[in-house]
Amino acid sequence: MLVAGVDSSTQSTKVLLCRAEDGVVVGSGSAPHPGGTECDPRAWWDALLAAGDGLLDRAGAVGVAAQQHGMITLDEDGQVVRPALLWNDVRSAPQAAELIAELGGPGEWARQTGSVPTAAFTVTKLRWLAEREPGSAARTSQVALPHDWLTWRLAGRTGARLVTDRGDASGTGYFSPAAGGWRPELAEAALGHEVELPRLATPAEVVGQTSTGAALSAGTGDNMGAALGLGLTGGDVVVSVGTSGTAYAVTARAPADPTGAVAGFADATGRFLPLVCTLNAARVLTVAADLLGVDTGELSTLALAAEPGAGGLTLLPYLDGERTPNRPDATGVLSGLTTGNGSRANLARAAVEAVLCSLADAIDHLAGVGLAPRRVLLIGGGARSAAIRAIAPAIFGTEVLVPEAAEYVALGAARQAAWALAGTAEPPPWPAPPAASYSGAATPGVREQYAALRDATAP
Repeated sequence: MLVAGVDSSTQSTKVLLCRAEDGVVVGSGSAPHPGGTECDPRAWWDALLAAGDGLLDRAGAVGVAAQQHGMITLDEDGQVVRPALLWNDVRSAPQAAELIAELGGPGEWARQTGSVPTAAFTVTKLRWLAEREPGSAARTSQVALPHDWLTWRLAGRTGARLVTDRGDASGTGYFSPAAGGWRPELAEAALGHEVELPRLATPAEVVGQTSTGAALSAGTGDNMGAALGLGLTGGDVVVSVGTSGTAYAVTARAPADPTGAVAGFADATGRFLPLVCTLNAARVLTVAADLLGVDTGELSTLALAAEPGAGGLTLLPYLDGERTPNRPDATGVLSGLTTGNGSRANLARAAVEAVLCSLADAIDHLAGVGLAPRRVLLIGGGARSAAIRAIAPAIFGTEVLVPEAAEYVALGAARQAAWALAGTAEPPPWPAPPAASYSGAATPGVREQYAALRDATAP
């Protein structure tokens, strides 16, 4: 039996066709998405059809994993009200502050929803909509996340109710991971009126069928899909260097971090996925490469030619605002530039160290809620950088494993589809991906140099 996994990310849709029994990939496709921080969801549907052409019709089951937090508003007829606001749209930062205050502060949000909402969270976007586009807010009858809407489209829409899973739901700001249910009053308070939320499916549930008769699994968020695709076990911390940077781990205990740094998400299996997210990751390397007039491969060569600490040159990589720490209006800062260290190699090194130091801070936040890493798994497009792989162990202070490059979000979605077909208590035991190991002497001075600039620029 074959199963298909869909990864609808910020930048593109990827589809994998896999053997249900062992996850071996037998076919793949991809299609790009428009750029920007808002998007008509129909563009994602078109990309899914293009990427899945010749693949989805061969699958006995299909699972969809997609970017978290995106706000899709639908009217009473199921029509899209306005373009979806994506996770990386920070215009709702003032509304996040309003909502935090209204519920009684960060600690109360962490207690009730597992997370303290930032501008990324759907609940803040609902409040922005109510304040800035009241006509659109008034027309909104249902709110969905990207994977909910795509699964609904695959099911044919007509007569079907939107369905989601607890993993993706836990990133909305109106769901309680600890209690396992919606907090509809929080969505209502944000939008200004009652709104229909998707039905919550159980992890291995079949929630519908495609037009070709394939079973549809519940689907999930992208980070939850990647965790399932990687087959995480206790002590594993994943660091993903993609459009965003993330650090997360699977645990049986629901965390609640009142500082807001750790989002207390649920995973796709019935457990929890505490996660720290940064807005700036692989794109920092791309920007640095463009400034130096090189490609990212040459950027790595330059960075590895420089000494740790880049001769005192330090980059704060908050190019597009930042989520962790919560500085939506921040910009990048280059500090310590002198005639003695102003070289192309040092600038390249500073960019790589900035990304890794930001992610090392994320790992520290996880350790703060009791999730110290036994090992770090490095994934994402940025993990293809030779400099990122080589320098990461020194910055993180631990062994780093780099699994073989693969579409782990789509693989996790396919594994969920196979699980729904099997109807077993646990996901099918697909083999762990092969991984290369990297190690190196710790360079605490680099992090101290970075932390000094980070703290000096704090608002």
